[in-house]
Amino acid sequence: MLPRKPAALIFDMDGLLFDTEILYLRSLISAGIETGFETTEALFRRMLGCPWPRIREILFEEFGPDFPIDRFRAAWLAHFNAISPEMEMKPGVVALLDLAARLHLPCAIATSGYPEKVAHHLKAHGLTGRFDAIVAFGDYARSKPAPDPYLTAAARLGLPPADCLAMEDSHNGVRSAAAAGTMTVMVPDMLAPTPEIEALCVGVAKDLNEVRGWLEAAALFQ
Repeated sequence: MLPRKPAALIFDMDGLLFDTEILYLRSLISAGIETGFETTEALFRRMLGCPWPRIREILFEEFGPDFPIDRFRAAWLAHFNAISPEMEMKPGVVALLDLAARLHLPCAIATSGYPEKVAHHLKAHGLTGRFDAIVAFGDYARSKPAPDPYLTAAARLGLPPADCLAMEDSHNGVRSAAAAGTMTVMVPDMLAPTPEIEALCVGVAKDLNEVRGWLEAAALFQ
């Protein structure tokens, strides 16, 4: 349950709106096979919720300073693009957005992804125009787990972060949203919540349909 009705909703994107993380994992492993490096799910989990500059650092930490980062990234993107038509929207996205519209709650995205990726994914699933603000990599000084993405999103909506409900699937995302002062809900995808993460959240939901139920209840008993 939510402690109160929020004035706005802020969504992460990868792993929350779209089932992209498993595709990134599959394409990471394929790129490793192509370039001769052992890329694993454990390595990928270290990257969840991170922007490309941090992912780049993780790869150099794992494989050393001579790692062919540009060739690997090109292979990774090529493999991802080849399977991206398999990308599905996560359960409950449209129903939650519809409820937010009925309740006159503005919605935003706060993501570590690049703006062109956000535009592509929204268009592919008919969600273009459903968000009042989109905050992507390049729109803030510090990436998740710093609070900047959520502070920026709340500012663009013209609301205090404490009045916003933020939804995240990654640990770094939860840390970012909580540090910004939002009501934070984790909707796990590839990472389960830890005691630290649970303590930062007002709740952990199985999917966005459950979040929708919480929002309906908060609106009813306001």
